[in-house]
Amino acid sequence: MNALQTELDHERRPAGSGWPVGAPPDSYLIGNARVVLADRVTEPATVIITDGLIEEVAERVLPADLDAGGRLLLPGLIDVHSDALEKERAPRANAVLPWDFALTSYEAKLAAAGVTTIFHGAGFQHKAAAGTERSPERALELCGAVDAHESSRVDHRVLHRFAVRSEGGAELLRRRLDGLPEGEQPLVSHEDHTPGQGQYADQQVLIKAIMGDGGLDREAAEQRVAEILADAERTESVRQDHLAWLGDLARAGRIRLLGHDPDTAEAIDELHARGATTAEFPTTVEAARRARDLGLTSVAGAPNVLRGRSHSGNVGAAELVGLGLVDALASDYLPSALLGAVFTLARSGVADLPAAAHLVTAGPAKVAGLTDRGRIEPGRLADFTLVDDTGAGWPTVLATFKSNRG
Repeated sequence: MNALQTELDHERRPAGSGWPVGAPPDSYLIGNARVVLADRVTEPATVIITDGLIEEVAERVLPADLDAGGRLLLPGLIDVHSDALEKERAPRANAVLPWDFALTSYEAKLAAAGVTTIFHGAGFQHKAAAGTERSPERALELCGAVDAHESSRVDHRVLHRFAVRSEGGAELLRRRLDGLPEGEQPLVSHEDHTPGQGQYADQQVLIKAIMGDGGLDREAAEQRVAEILADAERTESVRQDHLAWLGDLARAGRIRLLGHDPDTAEAIDELHARGATTAEFPTTVEAARRARDLGLTSVAGAPNVLRGRSHSGNVGAAELVGLGLVDALASDYLPSALLGAVFTLARSGVADLPAAAHLVTAGPAKVAGLTDRGRIEPGRLADFTLVDDTGAGWPTVLATFKSNRG
């Protein structure tokens, strides 16, 4: 079907044939939109959708089902790392909500932020900080809730976060992975927050974090760090065994492996040898550059871009973007940060708008191995976010559309 035939068919539709509530139809036209393509933003154009897929971007204004009013049309945003569902479920330590309610509640925030695909972090680890408690058992609950959740607005998926020194997490993570459909390649991110490397290369940062989260004085916080270091020495063989296991899975194509907070070129070399595809939140230019040299994709934090710096004192995400060392931005804990980061980068001149939008669309699609979304081009899913950027302030999401095909 070409654009002219689509226009003629559209004109023959009976008057009053509107959209159903809650989801776009299988086939429709979005007109008068400035479409963000891979390399440029069009003049007002029309996007033709047929059976849930993008058929054509016609660079002229045709009669359409939706008049975008000259606003920006981006691909639906893709978030490959979000821990915010934990907080949605337990907004206070003593106020725990049902998982299915938390997902429904959080989904509204995602749609309002322009997100159409998200990977929720399930922490196979034992951790309690800032009112959030993690355990392998709770991670399985989160996975089950995401698997069971049906939605026409957002594609919900799981990022399996595994603390490699965890002595109780491997068994339940193995159970989870073994129970997934054959051929599925889940995302697994391994992490190690031992002081002196990774996110907490500067131990003073962790000491201050412990003081803030737990209300401890400096002496007690320093004692806690000493205990963590002693425990790390005790669990070194556990760490090595778990890394070897994950490497076997990655090299066999059973999982897509990500490495959390790599801080040196050597750490990237080890990650690459393990069969990983992605460096997640590299903490130094050295690590990010080595990941690029070896062909790994890199993820940085969108809140880091908004704040202009890392909360842990590591390299700034905008600096890495400016050096061409970032493929994707993740929300981490704030879904609205994705679109905010795009416009922060574009307005500051670090990246033009198509390049900045790539970091929250096609880039994360590549990280996740999703070849059917992330760009507005023929054959891709009709996942869109319509953005009003006409004011002087922050852009706002006017509407989010999710294809019925995926």
